[in-house]
Amino acid sequence: MTHLQTGLSPETIEKARLELNENPDTIHQDIQQVRDMIITRPDIGFLRTDDPFILRFLRARKFNHLEAFRLLAQYFQYRQLNLDMFKNLKADDPGVKRALMDGFPGVLENRDHYGRKILLLFAANWDQSRNSFVDILRAILLSLEVLIEDEELQINGFVLIIDWSNFSFKQASKLTPSILKLAIEGLQDSFPARFGGVHFVNQPWYIHALYTIIKPFLKDKTRKRIFLHGNNLNSLHQLIHPECLPSEFGGTLPPYDMGTWARTLLGPDYNDENDYTHSSYNVIHVKHTSSNLERECSPKYIKRSQSVVEPGTLMHEEDQDHENTKPLLALD
Repeated sequence: MTHLQTGLSPETIEKARLELNENPDTIHQDIQQVRDMIITRPDIGFLRTDDPFILRFLRARKFNHLEAFRLLAQYFQYRQLNLDMFKNLKADDPGVKRALMDGFPGVLENRDHYGRKILLLFAANWDQSRNSFVDILRAILLSLEVLIEDEELQINGFVLIIDWSNFSFKQASKLTPSILKLAIEGLQDSFPARFGGVHFVNQPWYIHALYTIIKPFLKDKTRKRIFLHGNNLNSLHQLIHPECLPSEFGGTLPPYDMGTWARTLLGPDYNDENDYTHSSYNVIHVKHTSSNLERECSPKYIKRSQSVVEPGTLMHEEDQDHENTKPLLALD
């Protein structure tokens, strides 16, 4: 075992070997082959080229050297093309902080039965007079930067659940194709994470219409991992066990505390009055987040009504390289 795998459990090392083609005997050569390609893109400033950083891109592309390099190049090119988004990308940036405190994103402390981190988005919490979509996207990207430092998550990946309950047509009208494309480029095309599934629940008809608009921007593999459950939580539970979910999603855990992840990033002096003034975590310096902090803070649960909406279609997940889930009925 190489020192680059010292933080991994034996089970995860074996999973990386089987699913990602990770070989401890050649891992340094794999990294160097990707690093050697940097000279072919003098138009891009590669601000990090250390071994652990390049390794996460290899893992995201199953150790295909060319694909890993393309992702690495896109990662930095996306940041070059959107400089304003990444200026002062820290938890205490005012826009990012507001989004984090409003629960964008939510991050469950426990992982699912495949070891994946579960991210939550409660769409109706988007107060458009308070948070721009770009600041919400910045908060999500910052959160992923922090989480991807965990080598187990580089291998096991993430799942995302979006609850569209009470998300109004007026709110949806602000989701223009251009800003949705910006988000897709940042998450699908330019970030070294493995997303095992994106789950829509309680989505109204106009979210189906939006999904039709963004479909052309999605890779085939991404489309196959998007599930539209409507109000059918049983289909969600076939893919993510109720024991891993808060009660809003029919799970056995308590309701999600919107301040949990914000407190983790902002530190112990976080408070609900938005007058936080102390030093926050910086994405460059954070290695691991503290779960103890979450347990020490008093929870403030935000109640959300569970209105029933028209059930949506449910698309099955194919090409699962990390699950053996039987396909569900596709009604696309």
